[in-house]
Amino acid sequence: MIPLSYYLTVGAILFGISMAGIFINRKNIIILLMCIELMLLAVNINFIAFSHYMGDIAGQVFVFFILTVAAAEAAIGLAILVVLFRNKRTINVDDLDTLKG
Repeated sequence: MIPLSYYLTVGAILFGISMAGIFINRKNIIILLMCIELMLLAVNINFIAFSHYMGDIAGQVFVFFILTVAAAEAAIGLAILVVLFRNKRTINVDDLDTLKG
């Protein structure tokens, strides 16, 4: 049986990689969205590990809600990205800093 600390270490490493991806790359919106999704998956790994360790199913049920929200966030984010690319012809964050009503 794999100990709980291994799962928590993998979750922490994934969370750290996603935080580094957000801070290192501030230009491409697609990579920023992927880093946010990776961050949510790292949290889900921790929820499932604690749920299995405690013998409670509540953490696993909560993961389904997080995955649903993450899928909706990714779909809406990519839809907004497509509209911005059609209008501005770029996905560079520095070029998308002005919002017009």
